[in-house]
Amino acid sequence: MWRGGVGRAAGLAAILAVTGCAVGAAPSAQAQTAQAATSSAFAAVQPSGSGSGDDAQSAQRERNLAGRAVDKMKDVARQAGDIFSRVPCLPPKGGVRPLGSLPHVASKLISGDPVVIVAFGSSSTQGHGSSSPAFNYPNRLASQLRRQYPTAEISVINRGKGGEDAPEMLARLKSSVLDLKPDLVIWQVGTNAILRDLDPADTAKMVEEGVSAIQAAGADLVLVDPQYAPRVNERAENAGRMMKLLNRVAEIRHVGLFPRFEVMRDWHERQSVPIDNFITPDGLHMNDWGYACFAQLLGDDIIRSVGQIKLGIHVPSDVHTYRPM
Repeated sequence: MWRGGVGRAAGLAAILAVTGCAVGAAPSAQAQTAQAATSSAFAAVQPSGSGSGDDAQSAQRERNLAGRAVDKMKDVARQAGDIFSRVPCLPPKGGVRPLGSLPHVASKLISGDPVVIVAFGSSSTQGHGSSSPAFNYPNRLASQLRRQYPTAEISVINRGKGGEDAPEMLARLKSSVLDLKPDLVIWQVGTNAILRDLDPADTAKMVEEGVSAIQAAGADLVLVDPQYAPRVNERAENAGRMMKLLNRVAEIRHVGLFPRFEVMRDWHERQSVPIDNFITPDGLHMNDWGYACFAQLLGDDIIRSVGQIKLGIHVPSDVHTYRPM
């Protein structure tokens, strides 16, 4: 626990200053990226709990720790703001088809009710490969949606767990997703099944079961297929079958599908972005730029779909996916 009120006040004041928050106030749009980094920075602020030294020395140490944490958060926020300055994030060159209708999200935004989005998946949802929680895709997506809808109360809850695929996800679907009463579920699935040489047809059956449960709970849904990455590409036949079967599930169940594999392949093969610009050295996980661009393009599609509904434009329920033309 904190030793003395001086250190506690200094630490809290520093953190509130960098995030732009007052006690009891909602964070500003400019502060949201910095706030996303607090989970890692708080570890640096907490003192060791040692009783050695006098109160003045202890307070000074705590101020120093708080200062370093603030500097870290400022640096993360700065990097999040300019991550596309060197390599821009562009949609597929061939154009896109619409993601489809997200009526539950749109109705909540129109009525001014809180919106709950659950990002469900494995390590690339959890954020493996990112340098900070601020750079995982759910946090990047949350920042984008809050900038677009500054008066809305939008929560993006990260329920990614590394190493899982459809069987493990189905086992925790109720506790990790349905019990949160989401308006939108973004379900990233299939990569670990490919890496384990599991039958894509078995995965597709389990995904369809999960999709049915999510729809029965009254949530919109977007499926996200595996990433374009060297370790996935080594199993090209299985990867191709997985993509086709997930696309088929989306068609049958009339849900959205974000074709992450095709979008990422477009970065490399048509936009000439080197693999190591968006994939970490492990050959599998995305890095900060990869997560940021994925979140940006997914967020653009969500915003576009909501905008069409708000303007009264009919979006057929069977327009469930976009793919590079």
